[in-house]
Amino acid sequence: MEAPRSRRVGILGYGQLGQFLAQQLLARGPPLGLTLAWVWARDGASLEGLPPALRLPDLGLLPSTGVDLVVEVAHPCLAQEHGEDILRHADFMALKVTMTKSPQSFRAQGWLRERVAAAVASGTRTVLYEGPLRPLCPLAPNNVNTMAAAAVAAPGLGFDGVTACLVADPSVPDWHVVEVEVTSVGDKGRCLSVTSIRRNPAGPGAVTGSATLGSFWSSLQACTGHGGCVRLC
Repeated sequence: MEAPRSRRVGILGYGQLGQFLAQQLLARGPPLGLTLAWVWARDGASLEGLPPALRLPDLGLLPSTGVDLVVEVAHPCLAQEHGEDILRHADFMALKVTMTKSPQSFRAQGWLRERVAAAVASGTRTVLYEGPLRPLCPLAPNNVNTMAAAAVAAPGLGFDGVTACLVADPSVPDWHVVEVEVTSVGDKGRCLSVTSIRRNPAGPGAVTGSATLGSFWSSLQACTGHGGCVRLC
């Protein structure tokens, strides 16, 4: 019987998570029917540790590479600018996680950067932001993706209906903590409320928790086709 064709995988981004996935694909991918086709990074110099054949110098070349799956672990602006183009040629998996972290783990923009600096200086637990999710996204694009996934998964709420709370807490220097609370419509003044809390080990100052690495690898193996859409895994 003919062996199934190996799925060619491209990786957009070569930070901690991109490097981990590339190493997994090279070491463990072939027996699973997965082959690393290429890696692209905004900073091409970061790819010097990879063989030249595995470096994609220009995203414009993506259509000619024949990949089956593209994993985006780069800056969120990449998905905004190129997501539709990528979906024309391959499956697109954009998977990221945001949690309550130590102040050093945030990569804030704009006025939120000053709040993070103040939290670092104070050494105390600080609520950096609490309110609608939409205006927070451009201020902390690397730290709000769990919230964004919830907004997409709950179209009745969306980015304006989901409440986002971003907390800098120096007492959790090596953890990322996410708490999700879901409350139903009230029945005679009573509401069903479900709260989920996850603690993800992380290195000091790390943006990505260690458990996230294995989660991405499992999702990559399970992804079998996008059907014309983006999947949240």
